[in-house]
Amino acid sequence: MSLSVSKRMAAVKPSPTGAVLALATELRAAGRDIISLGAGEPDFDTPEHIKEAARAAIAAGQTKYTPIDGTAALKAAIQRKLVRDNQLEYEPVDIVVTCGAKQALFNLCMALLGPGDEAIIPAPYWVSYPDMVRLAEADPVVIDAGIERDFKIVPEQLEAAISDKTRLLFLNSPCNPTGASYTRAELQGLGAVLEAHPDVVTVSDDIYEHIHWADEPFVSFATACPGLKDRIVTTNGVSKAYAMTGWRIGYAAGPETLISAMKTIQSQSTTNACSVSQAAAQAALDGDQGVVAEMAAAYRERHDYFVAALNDIDGMECRHGEGTFYAFPRVTGVLEAKSLSSDIELVELLLNDADVACVPGTAFGAPGYIRMSFACSMEELKEAVNRINRALAA
Repeated sequence: MSLSVSKRMAAVKPSPTGAVLALATELRAAGRDIISLGAGEPDFDTPEHIKEAARAAIAAGQTKYTPIDGTAALKAAIQRKLVRDNQLEYEPVDIVVTCGAKQALFNLCMALLGPGDEAIIPAPYWVSYPDMVRLAEADPVVIDAGIERDFKIVPEQLEAAISDKTRLLFLNSPCNPTGASYTRAELQGLGAVLEAHPDVVTVSDDIYEHIHWADEPFVSFATACPGLKDRIVTTNGVSKAYAMTGWRIGYAAGPETLISAMKTIQSQSTTNACSVSQAAAQAALDGDQGVVAEMAAAYRERHDYFVAALNDIDGMECRHGEGTFYAFPRVTGVLEAKSLSSDIELVELLLNDADVACVPGTAFGAPGYIRMSFACSMEELKEAVNRINRALAA
């Protein structure tokens, strides 16, 4: 007996970052000394005051269903966070708590998009954006923003990409995989284009907001362009800034009509996010933010070392980022020197010959690049650089 899956699966691929993480884990279990630069996961432990809030929630019996869109306490903490950090005011009905920021993005695509619609995605992009759009039976429209453009799109590109089918624009700043961050003026330039296109919603993916070290402070799109706030959905979460990836708490804030639709989608999938994780997330957002600054400072130190080290490797060109914990070097010189046909072959070479796992840029819409996470210890980074140099010199 043969079973078939739905036709939509033909357009969707498994997450390549998840595949790299699984492969690295499998090789380690087999005895290989793998340094994984593939996963987008902080190497820090969740801060103690957050874990204590979770323990207290369990002791208090907070282990039942919660409202689909999140507990009142967590939504109030999100309101306070948005005012404190972004000068943005939202009512509770304008906020939905999700099982990670990824679910917020997925719910938005399912609530907003349909057959014939288009979503604009600047490349390099986070790997899941295009497939989320395809799952909603819409079409991704990719705008190229390579290293020569500092990995950021400009208003002229945005204007040229918008059609009468455009419903959604993705903006991710600081960006996974490039570390590039838009300035207030750059966001306002994009906003000026969108003012003339009232049917286009923008999703501002702010998940790396606090892992940011540019001279100009981080600014969210709705903060930079308040006149567009009624068609901006801001997504964020606690996974990256608070080292809480496994707790699976994200959230979205935006127009009530869209948030309500996202809540309905969620009601038929996961229902509510984990009750104990919501209590922990409240403690993260309301508690001491010094731990966030400490982790961000460590990431910047690693960034400064790692980017310089990569630029010292013949054939690699790496732009300094303004945030996140990723380096995204262009490796076309290495491909030519080693007679490799693609960044995928280079990633295979580094895994097989250097025991270093990373992700090909092709997965992010950027062939000729590779993504390397520096969310690991400085010692591991230095050893990874040594191994890469030996493998490429062989």
